[in-house]
Amino acid sequence: MRVIDSHTEGEPTRLIVDGGPPLGTGPLALRRERFARNFDDYRRFAVNEPRGSDAVVGALLCEPEDPTAAAGLIFFNNTGYLGMCGHATIGAAVTLARMGRIGPGRHRFETPVGSVTVQLDGPNAVTIENVPSFRHRAGVAVEVDGLGRVVGDVAWGGNWFFLVETAPLPLEMAHIPGLTRAAEAVSRALAAAGITGTDGAAVDHVEFFGPPAAADAQSRNFVLCPGGAYDRSPCGTGTSAKLACLAAAGKLAPGVDWIQESIVGSRFTARYRLDEAGRVIPSITGRAYVVAEATLLRDPGDPFANGIVSLAA
Repeated sequence: MRVIDSHTEGEPTRLIVDGGPPLGTGPLALRRERFARNFDDYRRFAVNEPRGSDAVVGALLCEPEDPTAAAGLIFFNNTGYLGMCGHATIGAAVTLARMGRIGPGRHRFETPVGSVTVQLDGPNAVTIENVPSFRHRAGVAVEVDGLGRVVGDVAWGGNWFFLVETAPLPLEMAHIPGLTRAAEAVSRALAAAGITGTDGAAVDHVEFFGPPAAADAQSRNFVLCPGGAYDRSPCGTGTSAKLACLAAAGKLAPGVDWIQESIVGSRFTARYRLDEAGRVIPSITGRAYVVAEATLLRDPGDPFANGIVSLAA
């Protein structure tokens, strides 16, 4: 399997460019189902230890269903599959530019939850226009072991998020273990209380907010992803969900920049427009860098040929 690794504002992406599963044709959502049902060993092989880590997000490069699109992408991590991934889309755009597949300008990528637009502004600078995002429920209260009553919004930004305005600990790297435990407790409480997205979808990302470190930023966040790893970037889909909540609350006007810091201090510049139906269409600008090109090898005699799955259980 041939892969190209990048990071977007600190968060790693592993793009499979050759040797991925034979998923056939059709909509990306259908091909993601085939991936999960018939070829999950490819996912575990690509991103789990000993070849990867819990923080790595994988992206499978696919031929798009629409030939006018530049690429199709299916996203996954250490425990399963994602609908959309903002940082990985930015990383994939920079990687495809390095491969000579796209040049500067505007392109369209297909994902399992819809098409997104990518503007490549330079070798490392990318703006993505994400899928329509929305606040599903506001001011949802849940009782959390060790934290008491926690209130947040449930929102969609390409994945489902529970957004908590006030973090239980200062948003500093020294508190990452404690923030992780707190977010895991919130996630368990949401599941126990039956709090979901639309159609019973699991709310599988938890996002805490606090004041930024930089004077020109508006917010700092900590995002816990499904699988137990925290996002080193400010999280593209999480920032999209944040914009949807701000728009719904009347706290951010269309076209106004929102600078979102991550727990490690990296940043996205975000804004939104309203489409003809009045839906929030977020745009996220960030930087990505290619860090490695590799061929992953599988020895059938290797006891961990398909990855160490217990670490991600």
